[in-house]
Amino acid sequence: MTITKKFLFMMLSAFLFACNREEKVAVIPVNDFFKSQDKATYRISPDGKSISYLKLENKKQNLFVEDIATGKIVQLTHLKEKNISFYSWVSNNELIYYKEKAGEKFQSDLFIIDKQGANERQLNSNAKSRIRVLEDQLIDDKFLLILSNQRDSTVSDVYRLNVRDGNMSMAAQNPGNITNWMTDSKGKLRMAVSSDGVNQTLWYRENEFQKFKAILTINFRTTLMPVAFAEDKPNIIYAISDVNRDKSALVELDCITGKEKSILFGNDTLNVVDAQYSRQKGKIAYVVCETWKKEKHYLDNEAKLLYQKIDELLPQTESRILDRDKNENVFVIRTFTDRNPGSYYLYIASTGKIKKLSDINSSIKEEQMCEMKPISYSTRDGMKINGYLTLPLNKDAKNLPVVVMPHNGPGLRNTWGYNAEVQFLANRGYAVLQINYRGSAGYGKNFYAAGFKQWGGKIQDDIDDGVKWLISEKIANPQKIAIYGNGFGGFIALNSAIQSPKLYKCAASNSGVLNLLSYIKSIPPFLKSNLQMYYDIVGNPDTEFDYMRQASPVFHADKINIPIFITQNVKDPRINSNDAIQFVKELKKRNINVTYLEKDDAFFSANREESRQKVYTALEQFLESNLKKK
Repeated sequence: MTITKKFLFMMLSAFLFACNREEKVAVIPVNDFFKSQDKATYRISPDGKSISYLKLENKKQNLFVEDIATGKIVQLTHLKEKNISFYSWVSNNELIYYKEKAGEKFQSDLFIIDKQGANERQLNSNAKSRIRVLEDQLIDDKFLLILSNQRDSTVSDVYRLNVRDGNMSMAAQNPGNITNWMTDSKGKLRMAVSSDGVNQTLWYRENEFQKFKAILTINFRTTLMPVAFAEDKPNIIYAISDVNRDKSALVELDCITGKEKSILFGNDTLNVVDAQYSRQKGKIAYVVCETWKKEKHYLDNEAKLLYQKIDELLPQTESRILDRDKNENVFVIRTFTDRNPGSYYLYIASTGKIKKLSDINSSIKEEQMCEMKPISYSTRDGMKINGYLTLPLNKDAKNLPVVVMPHNGPGLRNTWGYNAEVQFLANRGYAVLQINYRGSAGYGKNFYAAGFKQWGGKIQDDIDDGVKWLISEKIANPQKIAIYGNGFGGFIALNSAIQSPKLYKCAASNSGVLNLLSYIKSIPPFLKSNLQMYYDIVGNPDTEFDYMRQASPVFHADKINIPIFITQNVKDPRINSNDAIQFVKELKKRNINVTYLEKDDAFFSANREESRQKVYTALEQFLESNLKKK
């Protein structure tokens, strides 16, 4: 071979080797996907001079404040045992925060502290009550409106808490059926929502010296979500409503008559899921509609110009304003895409300058992540189902191993954006199918109601029909399909193993619901007023025992013949740990391949990161053994 030919051969070989190397996808460590944020929950002081955040140190989150002009940082708290679950500015110089009670999921201690880290004091003293802030702006420089169930554990009364001396006085006593309270822009208590478990009633008063009067009653299947009181129109509120329509719209509601006065934004195809109200301007800035992505529709030109400026500074990414100062000049912005968990930024409108605060997960490289694409198909009974498909990098969309991921519920949905679980599985070479089955939110009230009491029924059919659609498209390898979910998604996964063992080669449940009967019984006291609603959505154990038992995986271990992966959070009060233990025992008696893990995965638990790594490493091994190697 001549020197020239040898050189060309070497170059061609090097090129082919480089191409092959480019096609090979690096396996990213499990923990890189599931790291806890170092800094999170940024807030701006009302005067726009300080920014606060929670910072993770030694597995504990503590509260910090930074002077925006000078960059000086002060650590306000030095917690070693408990964790901060929520905090807020209440004045230019003071913040309040909740310290969760050890072992008490729904209880917390409330503290106030100044931004220099001094004058810290506890504001509540009842060790058994649950306390939440209703209105975080100080009234007369000393009062906060708070919700507490110290009088009756099943309901929340409104109290006026004096942050200077800690005294609490009743502002409004709950008659027993109020599930929500609402203030106006000045912090005055003006509206309440009551429920009998099925029907919700709006109560209104023009001022705090009057009694509340019922103005409108709706069924819980109907959405009527107050957004804000109109500043320049007496007795008018802005609300997101699907009263007398399938899709939600933004409306003006007359609080005297209980009737819609006008529709500010709405049509038959778009479903309004959120609305941003500007207290400073006294108007709605924009509404958010969600199809496969969330989209803003502006009602205020200044808001449109603001976001256009932000889009110029942060191109090719989605952005959300998380907080702002009172004058709406200083903003905290979060960015993200389907391939990037995103970052936090500080934006000052008056100067047009933007500053990066932190990454949500700096270990994730966007070019290594996979695109989440919208899909749709028709079910066996003709219903259109939407969802998302994420394909692994550098793979043809043909004959792929698939993990189906039904979402948690009830009343939730999959959304477009970065999902650590999805990207973790795609990085391992799996196509990931997410399905918004009937009963999912965001597609109108008819679609939502179509899923009631269909757990183990038509919801299950929707999932199976999505898998069959993926097979018909030649994307899925019919011999390599798994199903995995959390909560009610885990419930669906286990029912799939029972009802469709030929379709799925293995099933995995992460903290999944196993028993509808015990799920209903575990509803906490302060949600008892909504019990009838749960009966309509999930089932009534007194009148529909047979259906709920038939739909609950825990009673059908004898019908499972495929490998099962199951975890449970031993500290979750909504889960009966005996259900999972008995379920696993029954499977092992029949020599079914079972991977079982217990975890302590509370949101602020010290070992949360280690727990997640253990679970996802085990899940990876489970799928590798039962899907890829088969």
